[in-house]
Amino acid sequence: MSRSRIRRAWLTACTAATLTLTGLTTPAQAEEPTPPSATDSTIQEPRAQDAPAPTVGAQAWSGPGGPASSAGFTLAAGAMNAETSRRVARLDAVLPKQGVQNLLAAANRDMAPWCAERDPFGSAPDPEIKYCLQNDDSISREWIPQAITGVSDAMDNEKWGEAENIVLFGSYDGWDPGRDSNDNGVGDCNEEELAKEDACNQKGVRVTFSQSRINPATSRPEIKYRHVLLAWAYENSADHISYDAVHAKESTLQKGVHAGGMVWYGNYLYLADTRNGIRVFDMRKIMDLDPDGDPSTRDKMGADTDGVNTTSNVQDKTKIGRHNNVWYSFGYRYVMPQVAAWTFKAPQQNPKGSYACTDTNAPKASYLSLDRSTVPDRLIMGEYCRPEAGYLSTGRVSSYPVAALEARSGEVAAEGWANYLPKEGIQGFAAHNGDYYFNQSTGPGVNGNLWRATRTDGKLVARTNPVKTATGPEDLYIERGKGRLWSVSEHSKTAKDLAGESCTALCERVLYGYKLDWLQAQP
Repeated sequence: MSRSRIRRAWLTACTAATLTLTGLTTPAQAEEPTPPSATDSTIQEPRAQDAPAPTVGAQAWSGPGGPASSAGFTLAAGAMNAETSRRVARLDAVLPKQGVQNLLAAANRDMAPWCAERDPFGSAPDPEIKYCLQNDDSISREWIPQAITGVSDAMDNEKWGEAENIVLFGSYDGWDPGRDSNDNGVGDCNEEELAKEDACNQKGVRVTFSQSRINPATSRPEIKYRHVLLAWAYENSADHISYDAVHAKESTLQKGVHAGGMVWYGNYLYLADTRNGIRVFDMRKIMDLDPDGDPSTRDKMGADTDGVNTTSNVQDKTKIGRHNNVWYSFGYRYVMPQVAAWTFKAPQQNPKGSYACTDTNAPKASYLSLDRSTVPDRLIMGEYCRPEAGYLSTGRVSSYPVAALEARSGEVAAEGWANYLPKEGIQGFAAHNGDYYFNQSTGPGVNGNLWRATRTDGKLVARTNPVKTATGPEDLYIERGKGRLWSVSEHSKTAKDLAGESCTALCERVLYGYKLDWLQAQP
């Protein structure tokens, strides 16, 4: 029997009762000799309270674009925020860090502007700018891009130190081949499965930092990017600090975070956790597991409270966290641990296993954006919904004073307004100077719609015609200085798609942007 099978047999025999009662499992690839027990150390926040969906008569639908209650948007600080801060401080004492500018200087991947071979727009108007990812990222089945933000959100002067033109996008792990095939139902990955495909592990969310710049060595323009893995700090069974990938639900199969939207504001990155609320990350806490820049070496890390010196391994893509005094990160150089959470105060009543939405209590945190044209700056949150019988809501949208989310206790209420969206199936929403923009997805192989709207007499009123845009348009980000609206397309061409079975030429991943004045001039 393999070591992994022995470990899972031990888990089944010794913790079955606990797992049955709590629905928890241990973090993937936890440190030997024994996994941590199913305690609060493995539970991730935010964690909203589920409640039965309301009856049709209890709902308050006022029609597309109509006013909605903002009460369900109220956020409560995560109950574990103080504990999370303590764990991150402990992790910080062991692992070296890098700032955003140094991370960008070490960016190891290239984007190509206006690459002819990738065109998710088809007959739709071309955007003002288009960046194409490297081929493995463009066709990846594992990583699906969703969220987008950038330095124009982060800083009023649109610079991070001296660095400009920074765009971030977030992707979730949407493919775990073999993870659910084990005979004991635990859902971890054995050696055979990992040897066949390291994607078996649920890796959660990664954030990609990109920058358009002039290469100082060549004086030529370039667009470089680098992936950073998000993580959750916990204490394992040996009382060592460690970390796992972020996931939204504890079960026999760890459920990933969809990461439909994110906002970078000051030092903090706010990430949407669909049914639960918002996760918070700190740009000052980006851990570097390969500080010498040579993946083949085993760089020295620090010692935890046990006094044992540790090393790192960024070539093994099958493990994460501290494992036999070695730090792993599914092969990523950079790891960014969660520092806090905000959870919905109201119960979550949206039906599970459906794109339908209720219009009472907690919304879905499907996407986020920042509006710096208001006072105070506001973080916008909205829902992706597709109505069905008994659930008519097109989705709600509201906002928060973003600076209030830097607190680690108390509550933050929405700003006193909320609306139903004028259209269904919205994947991103942004506002600037009183104008509203939202992306509507219509499925793979079909152009999406970019709608424009105004808020008049308390109602969101969309223009008659949308601007046709990329297939699979996602979250939105406004770069104020350049007057540009950014987005990212999610669909890819896999080997199956290339055979023509499920997708047209429109299935191509790119980052792209439109000039705001051009959008406003469209009929």
